[in-house]
Amino acid sequence: MSTDEHYMQRCLQLAEMGLGHVGSNPMVGSVVVCDGRIIGEGYHQQFGCPHAEVNAMNSVDDQQLLSRSTLYVNLEPCSHTGKTPPCSTLIIEKKIPFVVIGMKDPFPKVNGAGFLALENAGIKITMGVLEEECRELNKRFLCAQTKKRPYIILKWAQNADGFTGRINERVQISNESSKIYTHKWRSEEMAIMIGANTARVDDPLLDVRLWQGKNPIKVIIDRSGVLLNHTHLKILNGEDTTYVFTSSHMTLNPRCKVIEIGGDGSFMSQVFKELIQLGITSCLVEGGTTLHQLLIQENLWDEMLIFTSSNELGQGIKAPELPNLPSTITPIDDNTLTTIRNR
Repeated sequence: MSTDEHYMQRCLQLAEMGLGHVGSNPMVGSVVVCDGRIIGEGYHQQFGCPHAEVNAMNSVDDQQLLSRSTLYVNLEPCSHTGKTPPCSTLIIEKKIPFVVIGMKDPFPKVNGAGFLALENAGIKITMGVLEEECRELNKRFLCAQTKKRPYIILKWAQNADGFTGRINERVQISNESSKIYTHKWRSEEMAIMIGANTARVDDPLLDVRLWQGKNPIKVIIDRSGVLLNHTHLKILNGEDTTYVFTSSHMTLNPRCKVIEIGGDGSFMSQVFKELIQLGITSCLVEGGTTLHQLLIQENLWDEMLIFTSSNELGQGIKAPELPNLPSTITPIDDNTLTTIRNR
């Protein structure tokens, strides 16, 4: 590993601390290096708060050292005024002579402009250090920018014989460790999605009570108005932001925001387009099987997380058909976790 890669790796470690806290913004970490040692560190801690570069530069005790330091950052510094001032402007004002960047920012208001601002100020730039790792870290942000939809993760549990449950019956499949993993994943994504029948049968809370962090925004797909006869469900308790997408006109309690989808084209594509407009850049889809299979058929997914128990159910609802793609299998006590990426 080169010196630049070593410090960029530290940027990525810092950036990941923002997971679940930065909203629709990318995760960014930054370090300031002078005379072969780190003299400042920072990361983007919260949506709307100062960016990583600002926090890193402000953490340096002797500000005079900045004029002979190298700043490392995993994403191109911004060059526009949003909720915070441009990072590139502050870097120039601090007279930092060298900047090492992991990857270009595809956001239209940046997209190379930050790089050019620094270069025009006479700052020496190195681009593309650990670029693949930088892209992986911000896969949610990149999906929103390039595909104009949230990063979609399909998650379900199935028995050893390939069933996810029984019709109109709640069946417990996951073990305790798998439940903790699920709650951790919920804390990392902006929204969690289920179908109306899953809401009706399972009556889930969809919270992160087994982990720490913020409950995700709840999204229910209810094309035919099933929820009108089940307004007592826990998911409709109003404690968390809840969106209901439907094809029919319906009114639920004022704590739920009903969005009617009409017109031609894919219903689910329109749903995800609406979620992006709401600033939601990642969505964990927990069921049911009909919804999962539909998203697989329409290729509206980026990642699959599948728990398989060692027990057999014998009969019931068949699990979705898996695509013919490479997978990774990880033991989780007496369960296994299969991970598939949509390349």
